[in-house]
Amino acid sequence: MRVVVIGAGIVGVTTAYELAAQGHEVTVLERRASVAAETSFANAGVVAPGYVTPWAAPGMPWKVLKHLLSRHAPVRFGGLNALGQVPWMWRWLLACRKAVYVPNRTAMQRLAQLSRDRILELTHALNLDYEQVDGYMVLMRTERELKAAKGSLALLGELGVAHSVVDAARARELEPALNPQTTLHAVIHLPQDGVGNCRQFAHLLKAEAQRLGANFRFDTPVKAIAPSTAQAPAAVQLGNGDVLEAEALVVCAGVQGAQLLAPLGVKIPLAPVWGYSVTAPINHVDGQLPMAPRAALMDERYKVAISRLGQRVRVAGSAEIGGHADHQKLATLRTLYKVLDDWFPGSAVMRDAQHWKGARPMLPDGPPVLGETGAPGVWMNLGHGSSGWALSCGSARVLAERIAGRDAGIDLARFTPARWR
Repeated sequence: MRVVVIGAGIVGVTTAYELAAQGHEVTVLERRASVAAETSFANAGVVAPGYVTPWAAPGMPWKVLKHLLSRHAPVRFGGLNALGQVPWMWRWLLACRKAVYVPNRTAMQRLAQLSRDRILELTHALNLDYEQVDGYMVLMRTERELKAAKGSLALLGELGVAHSVVDAARARELEPALNPQTTLHAVIHLPQDGVGNCRQFAHLLKAEAQRLGANFRFDTPVKAIAPSTAQAPAAVQLGNGDVLEAEALVVCAGVQGAQLLAPLGVKIPLAPVWGYSVTAPINHVDGQLPMAPRAALMDERYKVAISRLGQRVRVAGSAEIGGHADHQKLATLRTLYKVLDDWFPGSAVMRDAQHWKGARPMLPDGPPVLGETGAPGVWMNLGHGSSGWALSCGSARVLAERIAGRDAGIDLARFTPARWR
């Protein structure tokens, strides 16, 4: 089958690989010059299925309001631009109800577990090296933060995720470089979760997909999805006016995907929620071990992740609603610097730090949209938000199975646009 995939972020690349592995003739269209050039470029790299949950959760509206005036707020608004996201925020508010949250959470975590298993399969089968390290810790500064995490701990137990709550002394055995001057009450340790370089993985898997015959066309923007014909159930109109025909079309184009699908009557409430990261080389001192993390950590208070990626440290976080690509909020960057300095002071050469801001394509209730669109020959794999890396391999596998007409092994009811009706 001739299949066209729109988008070569981590979701598009994994989708292309799975389709090529099943023997399809795959063409990938990407408007940038390489894979993983936008949302997948510099994310935190954490893969922790037990912590893949909807942002729309009971109690979350109050938490957002409480942090609005905080100096180090984990959620920020991009000025007047945020007014355009009011309908999206209203949907998010409605999705915070427990009756909506619980099934969404269950669906996302099943997909996340499937995805982690598939990442491990591909890593071993293809002998991939993408700076992956096992180990993930959630840092609790106070007893109050630990008490607030009871629900998360209960859920980890229900899911069968290996975890333990350890005290500060044990945490510093696991991560010896943790700053002893920063108050640490307890840590949730997840030894089987970890971190990996998402962008590096995407480049490696692109090469494997090409080996299987997939064709990647870069600097190739898509203008529209063209009307289907008897000869071509699916087609796209390129930016230069050319039309590319196929038997199946998979939209993995992030925020742009909603715009492409809208003329087909497929309404996806997709919005960009911007995330930030700072990446810097590890500060090596002659004769001493680097005072840098071994794996991945999350500061529970500020919702900021710290990751070890080879010989670099990355600190990532924030959710900015209504922002835009060419404006980075200094307040957000200060929070990232603060968290890194709190836990690993002097760990990185900050004069060589690289700042990044990327648009996470987020749906208001959490789960991505995955499967048929209802339009002939057009499929979608969209809206993974901040969990794109953690959900990508599972989403791609599920979609490839569905295109082949096989059971995906997972209930897709919570991954269709019908859930908003």
